[in-house]
Amino acid sequence: MPAANITKTKISKQHANDRLGQIQGHMGSSDTNGSAPPSTAFPPDVVSQAPEDPLFGLMAAYKKDTDSKKVDLGIGAYRDNNAKPWVLPVVKQADDRLRSDPDLNHEYLPIGGLPDFTAASQKLILGKNSPALSDKRVVSLQTVSGTGAVHLGSLFLSKFYNPSNADAKAIYVSSPTWANHNQIITNVHLPMKSYPYFSKETKGLDFDGMYGAIEQAPSGSVILLHACAHNPTGVDPTQDQWKKIAKVMLEKKHFPFFDCAYQGFASGSLATDAWAINHFVEQGFELMIAQSYAKNFGLYGERAGCFHFVAAPSSSAQDEVARVGSQLAILQRSEISNPPAYGARIASLILNDEKLFAQWEEDLRTMSGRIKDMRKALKENLDMLQTPGNWDHIMNQIGMFSFTGLNEQQVQKLREQSHVYMTKNGRISMAGLNTGNVEYFAKAVDGVVRETQ
Repeated sequence: MPAANITKTKISKQHANDRLGQIQGHMGSSDTNGSAPPSTAFPPDVVSQAPEDPLFGLMAAYKKDTDSKKVDLGIGAYRDNNAKPWVLPVVKQADDRLRSDPDLNHEYLPIGGLPDFTAASQKLILGKNSPALSDKRVVSLQTVSGTGAVHLGSLFLSKFYNPSNADAKAIYVSSPTWANHNQIITNVHLPMKSYPYFSKETKGLDFDGMYGAIEQAPSGSVILLHACAHNPTGVDPTQDQWKKIAKVMLEKKHFPFFDCAYQGFASGSLATDAWAINHFVEQGFELMIAQSYAKNFGLYGERAGCFHFVAAPSSSAQDEVARVGSQLAILQRSEISNPPAYGARIASLILNDEKLFAQWEEDLRTMSGRIKDMRKALKENLDMLQTPGNWDHIMNQIGMFSFTGLNEQQVQKLREQSHVYMTKNGRISMAGLNTGNVEYFAKAVDGVVRETQ
């Protein structure tokens, strides 16, 4: 090929490449100057990859496990003796009645929720004859289960609680506490502190440590208390201990914030499980309560709950609850506008119908009774195996969860060797045990305890 033609060909190719580059530049450019597109406003150093939620990660791992003997002791939901979810018979009845109601609709609820539900929730948690109710010094809002109630209360405190002692702004939680407490409270920018609660030596309540920390906390501090069936330990104060806790909190002018997720589920008695709250109300405290219906109604996915603010006895109490209620409504409106209806309607039917209520109490005794049976069976199996250590705490603890005392290494070995799934801190859901797997679990525990001595 002549040199001139070769030169022309090169020039033509170069021109084409230059033109292609221009076109690509224009296509990739967001401005007329052809500059590089802007980078994300959320690079990894700004928005890091969050760790997987430990409990939901545990659930996912359990589901992937194909071993026929696998045991799920992580989930915080009731299971029957066949390891299946249990829809309470009374909930089935209420659900049938609700769906057959020709007037049922899907309109918005008020910002504060279903009035019949919140009124019945007040009576359930405080007692029908509570002086707080007769004095009209309670305001209640329906929430997105207990989680939403804890959040609403924490958000209110973050915005409005301004004790004279700035150090008292922090919320004190038990060590350990429900893991979500930490996230809820820090997300509303409240400082957190902890008080001793669980004794690793006795596997029971460290009452002296708890009492001492509350006594030493700055006056006016917010103390978050589990009303019953403490999560994750299953360890509750006795009534005498609750009286001492209330006395020192009254002396220190602390603000109680009760989280009640297991009323009726813990002992089988609604009144017994609400005793601590009622005692504090009788002592004249101003306080808040987060109330959940997930566990005691089995309405896990319906997200039915309630938040209560109780004013202390005074001539201005009714004015106080009106003001507090108005601000709570604004907070609720800005976040969820109004709460979901279906679960609250089911609970309200049961709470306000004498026959359904009686059936519910029977269902509660069924659930709490099975949990107690599993505690007894596990303890008997461990004793029969002569598993090293003292296992009395299995029976002494109460409610859905038990802090076994197993360490992280032992928990990991249980998972690897026996396909037993439980949280790293040694907490188990007693509802995951049944007559078909309790012996297997006891033998697995016996094995890892002996192996790691």
